[in-house]
Amino acid sequence: MLSKPPKAVWDHLALVMQVGLTFAGSVLFCLFIGYWLGEWLGGKAIFIIVFILLGIAGGGYTVYRQISELGIEPEDDQVERNGDQH
Repeated sequence: MLSKPPKAVWDHLALVMQVGLTFAGSVLFCLFIGYWLGEWLGGKAIFIIVFILLGIAGGGYTVYRQISELGIEPEDDQVERNGDQH
């Protein structure tokens, strides 16, 4: 019988899903705004392109902030703090 994965696996999976959904949501939201503005004002392609780029930039920044707030550090830094230098 298979054993349950450790809690850390579920925590990391939740983080990856949160980051992915945040980024995708930002891009899709901006795509919708660009499409709507293009229909309303004309020139659909330029609004879609501009707002997709804004969505990518905004989503990337939001994902960066989410990961930074967690305080996750590379393993090399943790090894040096523990005094287990090789």
